[in-house]
Amino acid sequence: MPWSNQGGGGGGGGGPWGSGPKGPWGSGQQPGGGATPPDLEEILRRSQDKLRGLVPGGNLGGKGLSLIVLAGLVLWGFSGFFRVEPDELGVVLRFGKYTREATPGLNYHIPYPIESVLTPKALRVNRIDIGMRVVEDMRRGTATRDVPEESLMLTGDENIVDVDFTVFWRIKPKGVGDFLFNIQNAEGTVKAVAESAMREVVGRSEIQPILTGARQNIETGVHDLMQKTLDSYEAGVLVTQVQMQKVDPPSQVIDAFRDVQAARADLERAQNEAQTYANRVVPEARGRAAQIQQSAEAYREQTVAEAKGQASRFTQVYEQYKKAPEVTRERLYLETMERIFNGTDKIILDGGSSGGGGIMPFLPLNEMRRAPAAPQPQTGGTTR
Repeated sequence: MPWSNQGGGGGGGGGPWGSGPKGPWGSGQQPGGGATPPDLEEILRRSQDKLRGLVPGGNLGGKGLSLIVLAGLVLWGFSGFFRVEPDELGVVLRFGKYTREATPGLNYHIPYPIESVLTPKALRVNRIDIGMRVVEDMRRGTATRDVPEESLMLTGDENIVDVDFTVFWRIKPKGVGDFLFNIQNAEGTVKAVAESAMREVVGRSEIQPILTGARQNIETGVHDLMQKTLDSYEAGVLVTQVQMQKVDPPSQVIDAFRDVQAARADLERAQNEAQTYANRVVPEARGRAAQIQQSAEAYREQTVAEAKGQASRFTQVYEQYKKAPEVTRERLYLETMERIFNGTDKIILDGGSSGGGGIMPFLPLNEMRRAPAAPQPQTGGTTR
């Protein structure tokens, strides 16, 4: 039979693994119970015997070897399939050299050892907190722990400020190769660059703008400086956002700084109120001044026009007077008398008539001077 051992003849206890005192893998038993080292040649020979027993006819032959090789090639070929998750990006290496990128989904590469694949989290946005640590507490939930060795910074006017900020970053779409092969510790590199950039920007600024309204400018400056530094490293990292979480003076002087900020807020409020009052009063005064000026201009125009009209009338009268002095003198006299006696009660006596000589005329002067009676107001009733 195929399991028989050709070298074992007699002896008791001979089985399918052979005769004699040896075990199934050739580990002999000494009469005293001590173990002997295994015989490697015996192990290989018996393995070949078992493989011949699995193959029909007891012999592999060329066809059997071909089937085994073909099955091995098929399994080796199928080992080249790999899957890239939605937040990953595949990087295919050929003999350790970067060749191409693989998009999320099912992909294929030449099996190992020709090609291999790396799948970094290239599409995920990463977060790094600097100056603080988020600690999970089972009883109180999420808590923040301050890290002063990272957050305390020196400003340009030689003051100390406590800055906690967060950096969001990801791998560049076309920089996966640089990210994998140009930097060793990506998170540590980004953190070191972020802390250095923040210290440089804060060191160029004064403390008062940092505490009040210059946060946006500081965030923009740190973002640009970080991106410039990482690009010089060819790190393949894209900084998406720099967000300042807390900006305070040191705890020893925070009360004094808060008093200063309150005083500055009161100053700004008083200035705003004064400016509001000025914006209301000044336009009113300017409007009154413009009205007075326009009235004066109108009076001047009217007076000048009247003077020009009178001068023109006098010139015209003088021209007529030169042509006919007597007639013009008489007309001027009559017009003057008409203007004087117009609208007054007048009694004219003609003393030049010849029929009334020596007789004093009598007129009811009082009745003539009596003012005419006012008309009676009409009533609503009808007269019969």
